[in-house]
Amino acid sequence: MKDLLSVLKISVPDKTFIKDPETSNLGKRIVENSILLINEIGFENFTFKKLGTKIGSNESSIYRYFESKHKLLLYLSSWYWAWLEYQLVLETFSISNSDEKLEKAITIVTRKVEEDSNFSHINETILYKIIVNESSKSFFTKEVDLENKQGYFEIYKRLISRLNEMILAVKPDFTFGLSLASTILEGGLHQHFLQEHFPSITSCDDDNTPTKFFIQLAKSNLK
Repeated sequence: MKDLLSVLKISVPDKTFIKDPETSNLGKRIVENSILLINEIGFENFTFKKLGTKIGSNESSIYRYFESKHKLLLYLSSWYWAWLEYQLVLETFSISNSDEKLEKAITIVTRKVEEDSNFSHINETILYKIIVNESSKSFFTKEVDLENKQGYFEIYKRLISRLNEMILAVKPDFTFGLSLASTILEGGLHQHFLQEHFPSITSCDDDNTPTKFFIQLAKSNLK
């Protein structure tokens, strides 16, 4: 599956960019180095000027691809969710048992990304760290309702819908399928964040992983 993922083209909403960065070497360098720089200095301190210095290009050339650093973060988040969706579909496709399928799905969306799948210009391991630490900043904005209507979060919502379908396959009369699905997806990131930065307020550790917690949570609610 790792080899298959490496040759797939990840599609993201075209509203997140002005020019598709996948269409040029400069665009790919912008994406590749933005991931490295955001991970290094944080999204608040990240600017296109700093990125331009890092890649040896004018700041204006970056604006030809992305309207703002917010749109760039939306692009990176959407790319990650699409990449995760591919894994979810591919790794659960052949599982017929509904309970096993859901457990596998929870594992996929809550596990820590520790291997790069060899996309030439995107390090998924580092991008995952950005998603854990920064992705909420893509939608905790005043413009979230407008951007939602315009389709910026369609992949994120589709991923939650896929989880919801698997939940309802286990228990069709479960009332809170979407709530549980979104809690699993976002909660996995949050527990990994707490585990790294606030270990005193989470029960998760290297042995009792967020994945184990959410599998137990799902099973308890779907009895």
